[in-house]
Amino acid sequence: MITNKLVDVTDLKKEDCKCKNCGCGKMTMEEMVTMIDDQTLPFVQTNHEGYITREFDASAPEHLFKWHFDDADREITALNENDWRFQFDNELPIPMAGTVFVKKGEYHRLIKGTSPLTLKIIEK
Repeated sequence: MITNKLVDVTDLKKEDCKCKNCGCGKMTMEEMVTMIDDQTLPFVQTNHEGYITREFDASAPEHLFKWHFDDADREITALNENDWRFQFDNELPIPMAGTVFVKKGEYHRLIKGTSPLTLKIIEK
């Protein structure tokens, strides 16, 4: 049975809750800010003539895979079988298989899988 019960958000808030409204209490605000400010790159990059490769390790923390945009158009190709996903802003995630074209300024992110991932990236 579904009921429409209104809940006052202030009843759910906890001072140390990461989202300030669910009451989960799993993370302090200071810990959340530290994760947001973390600029560690979750890959090892190798430069080649005309392209770069990036190797991602599935053991990297999820908070490192942030929404971002690039300063140039890019062609991104997965070089190995994997279970990672790619997501454009306001779209559903798609498997990171084959080639994805990302336009300059277009927000996107990788969603971490359980296997390693190697990408070939060509800037246009």
